[in-house]
Amino acid sequence: MNLQEETPPVKLKGVGDSLWVTINPTLPVEDLKQALIGPFERLKHLAINARIIIDTGAEDTDDRDALIETMGAFLKKEFQVGHVTKPVAPDRSVTQKRIRQQDMGNSWHHYQNDGLVMAGRVRSGQKIQAKKHLIVLGDVNPGAEAIAGGDIIIMGSLQGKASAGQPNNEGAIIVALEFKPTQIQIGGFVAGGMADSAKNRPEFAYIEENAIVVDDYIKENPFRRLAWPEVR
Repeated sequence: MNLQEETPPVKLKGVGDSLWVTINPTLPVEDLKQALIGPFERLKHLAINARIIIDTGAEDTDDRDALIETMGAFLKKEFQVGHVTKPVAPDRSVTQKRIRQQDMGNSWHHYQNDGLVMAGRVRSGQKIQAKKHLIVLGDVNPGAEAIAGGDIIIMGSLQGKASAGQPNNEGAIIVALEFKPTQIQIGGFVAGGMADSAKNRPEFAYIEENAIVVDDYIKENPFRRLAWPEVR
């Protein structure tokens, strides 16, 4: 298969206020010049002082830069085109830049967490503790205790004790699919059990105005308002 025959020697298209000229850099310069004559003659006066972007369709090299310079000089001489440049990578929008900077600043996707994930039921008399966040893929039974320096997330029923944000992180939360603890603590704030009033729905506890508050997690998701992922 002859790729040289299948690839057009030159292609023209309008891009904004410029004329984008794609050339096949594998062809001889004289062949490229001849291929440009027809399209530019059809443009007539529209080519005069036009801004031209010459694209070789490959990464920058000295040879490609020289080819662009040669073809630009030809178009200026023969058709009085204006400024000739090679393609420039499009600038990111302000929003894209801000998001990218925030992404790089937070580095959340490279973050190494020292949290603890446990699978199974935590039974009465057992105590599990994490330096930072604690996730239990199961239940925490009455008489069991879960302690963490950050958040506690129970993917099951919380019926024992849970102490998050220890010793003094009042921004921590406690989440459970079934929220029936005998006692919870966040930082230095403690609340008694709520087995009688709990509903069969995911709930979470947090500090608000120097008191522990429990809300419906689905309706009052504490992270929904975040514009960008943040490391906790």
